[in-house]
Amino acid sequence: MQNHVLDYLEGTALSKPDKIAFADEREALSFARLRELTRSVGSYLAGEGVCRRPVAVFMNKSVREIAAFFGVIAGGDFYVPIDGEMPEGRIRLILENVRPEILLCAADTAEKARAVAGESKVVLFEDICDTPVNEAALKEIYDHTIDTDPIYIVFTSGSTGVPKGVAACHRSVLDYIEQLSEVLELNEDTVFGSQTPLYFDACLKELYPTLKFGATTWLIPKELFMFPVKLVEFLNEHKINTVCWVVSALTMISAFGTFRTVKPETLRTVAFGSEVFPIKQFKRWREALPNARFINLYGPTEGTGMCCYYVVDRDFGPEEAIPIGRPFKNTDILLLTDGGRRAAPGETGEICIRGTSLTLGYYNDFERTGQVFVQNPLNRAYPELIYRTGDLGRLNERGELVFVSRRDYQIKHMGHRIELGEIEANVNLLPGIRLSGCVYDKERGRIVLFYLGDPSEAELSAALEEKLPRYMVPNRIFRLEQMPFTPNGKLDRSALLRIYSET
Repeated sequence: MQNHVLDYLEGTALSKPDKIAFADEREALSFARLRELTRSVGSYLAGEGVCRRPVAVFMNKSVREIAAFFGVIAGGDFYVPIDGEMPEGRIRLILENVRPEILLCAADTAEKARAVAGESKVVLFEDICDTPVNEAALKEIYDHTIDTDPIYIVFTSGSTGVPKGVAACHRSVLDYIEQLSEVLELNEDTVFGSQTPLYFDACLKELYPTLKFGATTWLIPKELFMFPVKLVEFLNEHKINTVCWVVSALTMISAFGTFRTVKPETLRTVAFGSEVFPIKQFKRWREALPNARFINLYGPTEGTGMCCYYVVDRDFGPEEAIPIGRPFKNTDILLLTDGGRRAAPGETGEICIRGTSLTLGYYNDFERTGQVFVQNPLNRAYPELIYRTGDLGRLNERGELVFVSRRDYQIKHMGHRIELGEIEANVNLLPGIRLSGCVYDKERGRIVLFYLGDPSEAELSAALEEKLPRYMVPNRIFRLEQMPFTPNGKLDRSALLRIYSET
């Protein structure tokens, strides 16, 4: 039974040594060279006596950063990705939490790394990437590795302002990759276009299937997502046939008329998630790529990425939402009411996950781990953890799971419980609207809407007064030239609140 994620690399490096595994705008790594780098970094860490410890990887998005990740795993440790675009305050909080003995960086991040390193030893990847391989040490580490050993910690935002470090292990990642690969029908001919930064768990969808199948992943330059035509041209140039992107990245292409100029000619699989796909924009994608498979994915970082999927097999009306479908194999979804019972069909409940894909919890934070990784209330016979996502969902008449909202997107306004996502969905249906985002000012009790589009603020307000109940009509509306996004491409609602507070 496979219990180590790097078994994928060992097999592929033997069968496809010269094939390109990962490429960016500066260099490309074959599977053979990737294996060499991985084993050199692992040997260096073994020589330093660092084992089963966090190793911070402070590098900008590149193929060498990926090699560093795998090298940390080969050394029996778990990587903590950090990026130069992160605010320094957040980096310090992360390092304070994990207290790594080694901070691995590149030449272009070395200065920033030394400024925040504290007691951590700063090591340049370039200085250790050709370390002589210590076969005996690597074998010793491998032989004592079990599938519940952690391999990474990625940090998500915490409601208290302190980031939470989600620790995942070999077992949860292996299970996730096996199930995801089957759903996406991945193989050795797959060519990924990677959108997200490497310090998010979303990159798992490309990193490990590339090793498993001997596929290829292109790291797409971040700046291309500001120029949709050039982005699509990049996809065509590199014959990218599979993307797993956040919805915002896809809508930025379709909403600005890109398909009238150029279409992604080689795309055959379009997986999307993290946000609700506006039906108007989704239809533009299906019209542009009538022969492609479109797959809606859903899942939290605490569940090792995605855990539910829906292969789009029918048309949807403007008022409908694309389901998140059903759970992956070896994963079960419980819809639980506030009273702890299973929600009836059509009834809204909290989406809770059980199965092998659950991560280990939050690193150095047993209190917050215990708040959401809890005993299954439907099982009183033996210990069984589930993860409470904080997301609300329901089963539709077809038995498909439908995402309703985040608990924290629900507000109480004018005596009514309102889903901010429902307001956005109605706005996105209006002619001339490309994208919208809704936030709530709790202090003043105001619903605030931001949008990109042609109608004036007054015209949009009038249209919504006819479309929405009075208590759902936004109190303030702002037209923007561009929307703020988080580093992984999601709509940045915190930034929208800051924009509003400054008006």
